[in-house]
Order: sequence, then structure tokens, then C-alpha cells
Amino acid sequence: MKKLLTAALAFTIPAFGQTLFIHGADVYPVTGAVMKDASVLVQDGKIADIGAKLVAPKGAKILEAKGLRVYPGMIDSATELGLSEIGAVRETEDTGEIGEFVPQVRALTSVNPESEHFRVVRVNGITSVMTFPGSANAQLISGQAALIHTDGWTWEQMEIKGAAGMLVPFPTTAGGRGRGGAPSDQEAPAPGAAPTGGFSQQLRNYQQQIKKLGDFLEEARHYQKAKEVLAGKSGFKADLRYDAMIPVLEGREPLAVTAGRERFILDAIKFADEQKVKLVILHPRELGAKVTAELKAKNIPVIFGRVLELPEREDDAYDQAFTLPLEAWKAGVKFAFGTFTENQFVRNLPYQAATAVAYGLPYEEALKAVTINPAEIWGVADRIGSVEKGKIADLLITDGDPLEIQTKIVHLIIGGKDVDLKNHQTELYEKYLGRQ
Repeated sequence: MKKLLTAALAFTIPAFGQTLFIHGADVYPVTGAVMKDASVLVQDGKIADIGAKLVAPKGAKILEAKGLRVYPGMIDSATELGLSEIGAVRETEDTGEIGEFVPQVRALTSVNPESEHFRVVRVNGITSVMTFPGSANAQLISGQAALIHTDGWTWEQMEIKGAAGMLVPFPTTAGGRGRGGAPSDQEAPAPGAAPTGGFSQQLRNYQQQIKKLGDFLEEARHYQKAKEVLAGKSGFKADLRYDAMIPVLEGREPLAVTAGRERFILDAIKFADEQKVKLVILHPRELGAKVTAELKAKNIPVIFGRVLELPEREDDAYDQAFTLPLEAWKAGVKFAFGTFTENQFVRNLPYQAATAVAYGLPYEEALKAVTINPAEIWGVADRIGSVEKGKIADLLITDGDPLEIQTKIVHLIIGGKDVDLKNHQTELYEKYLGRQ
């Protein structure tokens, strides 16, 4: 029995004790100059040293990387990865809960480490993702997003930051029309709005929803003060919803607010100012001069959605989504990219960044937007996002530029572990390649 228990424990503990020695690569740290013909030593899951004259310690697994490159692992800042497997099969979906205010919902505890999608996205160099709980139409607060690795036996092992952002689907007014006359997803009726009614009614409903959101934060603030005085005393009853809001009120966790159009972004900024909370804007679809000035002045970052996306409305410019990152960079607004998908299409993250480069964004800024920028935005830049001594060893070893579609990921290292790059697609390829 003792031998079986020891074997089981050895099987479940990740290979963070493994020592890796990446020899002779060109290292692209993102935060500094390229280091030619350098080596990277990985010990206990972290980058122990980087340099041209390093010697592999005894017992280290040597990864020969002459002619190859080392980059930090890429980070997708907006997904539902691990929460949804097959959209058409309800039993495989665990993206959200019922209720108008559900801040206590934690995406982390619902992550399925066995999701086939993780294997697919790893092949393209995605080492970590922000996974968000789903937002129902009637929700004002949808729960806590988690920053996770794309490899691990359990969600506890995958966790980088369990509560990285509180998702708020910001209210909107109705009226916008999308391509072909379809309702615009950024101009949908406000949560709780009546399906019919004139603009005056829609505006009143919009204002009511914002007030309701503000009232909830005020209630949480009163609860926070009461808890400081009464916690542990008889008669005090804990409330999971308000407890979950305390990190937001203390500035340790931002509100991650979905707001597409300029007027809604400006209203979200005003709301955050009034409530004195940190803010991250998700999936902006337009950035005027007034919006970018506000974002820059208040140091509010944005997470862009898919750059490879059609215009939302028929009278929008054809390259609207392609040029938004360039506009943000010119205005000095910090940004990152998110694919806003729950499945294997997260693998397209590097190509979203590459498309922004084709439309004017400097290459270095595009690379930062999938590495160090998201790490800074979500508060983990001291741990991931660049190739630096002391950081978690999330690394790509490639034969070229990771934003180019023809580049091959030769090795993927997550938390110091050299991860197997096989997936369902590669297995099928090998199966039929060898068919007699």
C-alpha cells in the first residue's frame, strides 16, 4: 500500500523539480535587448539564470537550441478556455450562473484541465489565458476571471492568479444595427430592458441599470465596514457576494468591463471614477480622441478582441478592428489582445497581433501585447510575461518569429516543464501519414 501511495503522489506532482538547460539560442526577453547565442537555465519551475557562458549542471535535461529562438510564453487576455468544450452540448458548458449579481462565482474552480482545447492552443505557444465566466443577458456582475496556465493536472496546479478581474457586462442602450440589419452585439438592450419601447424608455432603463450597479457596490462597501467591526462576533452573517467584492473595493482586483462604443466606454470610466475602483476595458470597438485621452490620463488598459474581424456596422470602415491597436499605441494607452472565445480558436492569438502589425502597429508592441503587457495589466508581471531571471519558466523555443504562421514551436515550457505538443490533430496526421 505504501509503495502504491508513493507512486500515486509521484504521478500527480508536476515536474517542477526538473532542471532544463536551453543551450545556444537567441533569447528574446521582450523587456530588453536580444541575447545572441545564449543559454537559459531552468530550475524548480523558474528561470535560474541566462547568459552566454553558462554550463549545464549535472543531471540537467539539455535542449539543444542552436539556430533557434527563445521567447516568453504568450498570454490570451480574454477567453472561456476550460469552461466550455462543445457549445452545442449543454453538459459540457460551465460558463456562468443564474442571477443579476454573482460576484462570488469563480471561473477557476470550474476549469476542466482535461479539455482537449488546451492541447490545441499549446501548439501555437499559448502558455496562459484569462478565462472569464460567461455573462448572461440579465447580469450586471458575472463573477471572477482567473489567469491560468494551459497545462496542469488540476485547476489548483494551473492557477496563476485565481481572482484576476471581476467581469461586468456594462449596460447599453438598444438601437444599433449590425451587418445586414442584424442587431449589434455591442448595442443590445440593457440588462433587464423591455424588448420594445422608444429611445427615452431605453435611456431610462440604461440609467437605472447603472444606478443599480452603483447601489450594489455601495452595499458591498457598507458590508466591508461592518465586517471590519463585527467579524467573529455573534450575529454577524457573512455574505459571499459582498465578500467577493472586497478585493475590488480595496483596489486589488479590477472591474473588467465589456464596453464597445465610445459613449459606453466613457460612462464606464465615469462610473469607475465615482466608485474609486480600478478598471480594465474589454473588447472596445471604437476609440475616439476623447476616449483615448481619458484612458491615457487615468491609466486604464484595454483588451482588444479579434483583430481579424468584420466591421460591426455597415457604415464602419472595413479596417476598423485592424487599426484599433495602432490608435491605442499612438495615444499611449496600454493594451493586450484577447480572442474572446472558449475553444480551440484561442490558437489564433499570435495572428491577431500579426494582423495589427500589417496595419501599422510596431512589431515590438504587438509582441508585448501578447506577453509582458497582459502580465502587467493583470498584476503578475513579476512572475510571467518576459524571459528574466527569477520568473516562472513559461517559454517558447521556436524556429522563427512566433507571430508568423509558418513558424514551428519546437519546445513549449510551462512552469518549468517541457510540455508534450501532441494533440488530436497531430495524432490524426501521424495516423493517416503512416497508413499502408
